[in-house]
Amino acid sequence: MSDPVYNVLFLCTGNSARSILAESILQKDGAGRFHAFSAGSQPKGKVNPLALKVLAAMGYPANGFRSKSWDEFAVPGAPTMDFVFTVCDDAAEEACPVWPGQPMTAHWGIEDPAAVEGSDLEKERAFSTAARYMKARIGAFLSLPIASIDRMALGAKLRSIGAFEGSTSSQPKAG
Repeated sequence: MSDPVYNVLFLCTGNSARSILAESILQKDGAGRFHAFSAGSQPKGKVNPLALKVLAAMGYPANGFRSKSWDEFAVPGAPTMDFVFTVCDDAAEEACPVWPGQPMTAHWGIEDPAAVEGSDLEKERAFSTAARYMKARIGAFLSLPIASIDRMALGAKLRSIGAFEGSTSSQPKAG
């Protein structure tokens, strides 16, 4: 019997920066064990070019991403999610669709790099910082013994990952 492949959805309001970073990082680092997806409650319709630039510089996939609504994942025939992580505080506070299969949820809020004002270098640095924070969270997630840990303990560990360095809240929220 082969190990299960888990579906993971990263949610952010605009689906143009943080959720795209997370999708790309998990897509590569979790290859063979996870399928990564991202979406937004109010998608901007385009991916921030700095997110793609930073991903490429870090050696992560930077092609084929699009800003899309979370509604695409709440319809019949959509992949059933095992995990749903909100990566921005606004998305965490919104009423999410009902996800088939009752996925595990957690809030992994990180400051919005697209909101940073200043020079091009300062903006790019904000995206690099967000990607580094997301990579740390995903690395911790990948190290969890998902198949052998009970649901309650797994939920606590997922929420604690949300409190890692760079967290936008002192109290991680469930998504």
